[in-house]
Amino acid sequence: MNPNIPQTDRKRVVIVGAGFGGLNLARDLAHRSEFQVVLVNKYNYHEFQPLYYQVATAGLEANSILFPLRAALGDNPNVHIRVTGMTGVRPADKAIDTEIGPITYDYLVLAMGADTNFFGQQAFIDRALPMKSVQEAIAMRNRLLQNFEEALSVETDDELTGLMDVVVVGGGPTGVELCGTLAELRKTVLPRDYPELDFKGMDIHLIESGAELLGPMSVQAQKHSLDYLQELGVHVRLKTRVKDFDGRTVFMNDGTTIRTNNLIWAAGVRANTPLGLPAETVGRGGRLIVNRFNQVQGFTDIFAIGDLALMAEGDVWPEGHPQVAQPAIQQGRLLAKNLTLLTRGGQPVPFTYHDLGSMATIGRGLAVVDLSFIKFSGFFAWLTWLFVHLMAILGVKNRLLIFINWMWNYLTYNQSLRLIIKPKLPKAPLDVPKERLNDSVEVAKTPAI
Repeated sequence: MNPNIPQTDRKRVVIVGAGFGGLNLARDLAHRSEFQVVLVNKYNYHEFQPLYYQVATAGLEANSILFPLRAALGDNPNVHIRVTGMTGVRPADKAIDTEIGPITYDYLVLAMGADTNFFGQQAFIDRALPMKSVQEAIAMRNRLLQNFEEALSVETDDELTGLMDVVVVGGGPTGVELCGTLAELRKTVLPRDYPELDFKGMDIHLIESGAELLGPMSVQAQKHSLDYLQELGVHVRLKTRVKDFDGRTVFMNDGTTIRTNNLIWAAGVRANTPLGLPAETVGRGGRLIVNRFNQVQGFTDIFAIGDLALMAEGDVWPEGHPQVAQPAIQQGRLLAKNLTLLTRGGQPVPFTYHDLGSMATIGRGLAVVDLSFIKFSGFFAWLTWLFVHLMAILGVKNRLLIFINWMWNYLTYNQSLRLIIKPKLPKAPLDVPKERLNDSVEVAKTPAI
């Protein structure tokens, strides 16, 4: 196969990844006459990652948090989108390798984000439920709903406990928001759907190895989030680490165990480190070490932004910026300006992160918000959370759909998206030669980023 990207006299900027950073960079460069933009992404859509948990808990349809890349970038002849995975970088050849062939670049921007970090524990890799893609969110929704269907037919209390109880590992925003939503479902929606089941016996556990929830947020936010979760009936265990999981029992470092078939992993992320770059460019958590212009250490034509970039910024961010949306968005926008300056012979501008604050929603009408000038919680914080996330969604249609869903859920305590939808895989076509079928299998086994 061949990427079939036309040769021009413009500087070719290859962007790998269409998350918050990559997409904002591509949109800003799309109308600049100096550049030919090539956007490489595994999927043909942008994902709004902060709302994965609402897809997993049947609060939103998956397409509400997705936006087609071709619609986002418009009909621009200078932009070329290729839906494929990158398998490696060849800096000496100024090229990347992809599943459809090599693509050369003048400037390469790596924006592949991060994936679930299981800290090398094979038991969790094999059996825990991650939530770092929309596919994983849908799989989690299917699993949880299927559990309640199967719970109607089990014969022992042990089997019932295993199907209904849930353990969430990680007390960051994802873990806190997921537990709050599950607790609301247990209280308002699930008893109506499954009147034969006693949801008073459904336990939701949140396990956090640190001394507090929402570690990067204020003490006030940490205290309120813990209080809110406990009021919702979530069993929160701090200073506790999950040691093992055999698919039926969760084992803690203090010797205690919890019976469940459902271990949801929200305990951390690791950057999607590309192959082909020198080992000395890789820092903590697999992130690429970059300077204040987002140039990867040792290179002037390779950049990294967002979750993949490890940029020390003085005494304020000595260990790099948080792996959330705002650093990626701000770095993508500044890099568009800096690439233009570099092309025109100017001096690039160093990046300075403007922390706009952080927030998390815990349940229906409950949230915590930390802004630079004020910290608050409760119902007004929840409205603030709704507004900020709604405005960050791409597309008027998606915003309207999400707003309708949220308001309907709030007014009726009812969500209509509790559907178990599993893909049906086609059989291999009989007329495909055996040699071609083997080639396809080998391609499928090739790791892609």
